Amino acid sequence: MDLRQFLMCLSLCTAFALSKPTEKKDRVHHEPQLSDKVHNDAQNFDYDHDAFLGAEEAKSFDQLTPEESKERLGMIVDKIDADKDGFVTEGELKSWIKHAQKKYIYDNVENQWQEFDMNQDGLISWDEYRNVTYGTYLDDPDPDDGFNYKQMMVRDERRFKMADKDGDLIATKEEFTAFLHPEEYDYMKDIVVQETMEDIDKNADGFIDLEEYIGDMYSHDGNADEPEWVKTEREQFVEFRDKNRDGKMDKEETKDWILPSDYDHAEAEARHLVYESDQNKDGKLTKEEIVDKYDLFVGSQATDFGEALVRHDEF
Repeated sequence: MDLRQFLMCLSLCTAFALSKPTEKKDRVHHEPQLSDKVHNDAQNFDYDHDAFLGAEEAKSFDQLTPEESKERLGMIVDKIDADKDGFVTEGELKSWIKHAQKKYIYDNVENQWQEFDMNQDGLISWDEYRNVTYGTYLDDPDPDDGFNYKQMMVRDERRFKMADKDGDLIATKEEFTAFLHPEEYDYMKDIVVQETMEDIDKNADGFIDLEEYIGDMYSHDGNADEPEWVKTEREQFVEFRDKNRDGKMDKEETKDWILPSDYDHAEAEARHLVYESDQNKDGKLTKEEIVDKYDLFVGSQATDFGEALVRHDEF
């Protein structure tokens, strides 16, 4: 499958995880964990390092000296301070943490950017995206591969227009990211719900009934006996998904299902980092306050070794 076909499949299956017929297919989008480490500052700051930098970037600090860690942290602070007022707020810190945790998304966009920015102007217009993705297929009304390209293009155009905040049909990198990964942006969540309902609502009545809900997750394939998890999902639909008990899910009920209001780990971590570092308790952090607590934010193996020596000397 070439890039174009991959993107077409992606446009139809953004929230759809392919699996074996007897395995559950999941459309629910949960916020990723900030780290798989235990959050226990009394023991170490490993969780905070992963949360602040992202797990992969955190590894790059392991062998730095304290001086190198402070220098690099200072440069990071300049990026976090979005309004350049000399302070890092809890909101700016939360945005940074979310960005660090979703680096894989931005890397994905970066990898595709050159394919679509045909005139190399740092922007991607709808025409550029359409021509790259669909240009060679639109002349063939009946392609052999089974894709309805015109229908898919209409769907992509609708999503592109929603991602394009200023309505000029030209996407910045952030808008293009919202187009490719709409589940990550609050203002794009309605389109995620709409596309999901269109995929599942086979009778096109504007609702998802129980059989459509189950049919999206599980294909009988001639098997008379359903797996236990399918029976559980039927119960989940009746007890929790269909909140008004009318036998089907409407738009709001579908949104509650696929985009649950999870605990905001990034917000909690940002609040924690500000609390631990805000020396004058004014609710915001200066670069000096952050760098002073560099071991909390970024750390380093060199720092750990140094602290171990100090502890040893105490004995």
